[in-house]
Amino acid sequence: MDLITISIVEDIAEIREGMRFLVNQTPGFACISVYANAEDAYTGLPDDAPDIVIMDIALPQGTGIDCIKKLKAKGVTIQFVVFTVFEDSEQVFDALAAGANGYLLKNTAPDKIIAALRDLHEGGSPMTLSIARKVVASFHKPAEKNELSQREMDVLTLLSKGFLYKEIAGKLFISTGTVKQHIHNIYEKLHVQNRTEAINKIFNRKP
Repeated sequence: MDLITISIVEDIAEIREGMRFLVNQTPGFACISVYANAEDAYTGLPDDAPDIVIMDIALPQGTGIDCIKKLKAKGVTIQFVVFTVFEDSEQVFDALAAGANGYLLKNTAPDKIIAALRDLHEGGSPMTLSIARKVVASFHKPAEKNELSQREMDVLTLLSKGFLYKEIAGKLFISTGTVKQHIHNIYEKLHVQNRTEAINKIFNRKP
């Protein structure tokens, strides 16, 4: 039987090495590379060409979501499973929209991680149960066209407190480009032209 080859992108050494050990001690699997930041992963993964990448979201030199998006745009056929502590709906959908094939939380039991990797390799889209419930719930409660998402509210709240785009990106573990995209979406949804109008409209401030 062919080995299922795995690459791991995780900045915390203890977690990274633990995952490498788990993969390598499981029959039928082999970890062929590990990366501690998004930039090195983006450079190295196309040449490694693993079957599956286990990708953290909060990484140095970029985010896992942006790394997936850029690699997919480059035409790689690698499958990605996000492995993270984040379980808010915005992060889930950002990851799936970027091209992730599965989404697991870091408190997932080792045997379930291996089962999820097998499932993904066989064509499934594994998700932690709590994540799957959020995905299903999103279809039950569609947002109004002009309703801000939780992440957009987070961005606008930080804007109202005077934080710069770069500072907001750092606090929310997203890229500056993603912050700008959220702000663009906020302006469109609220039918405003600038941050002052948006803040006044949401927080009922007087100009």
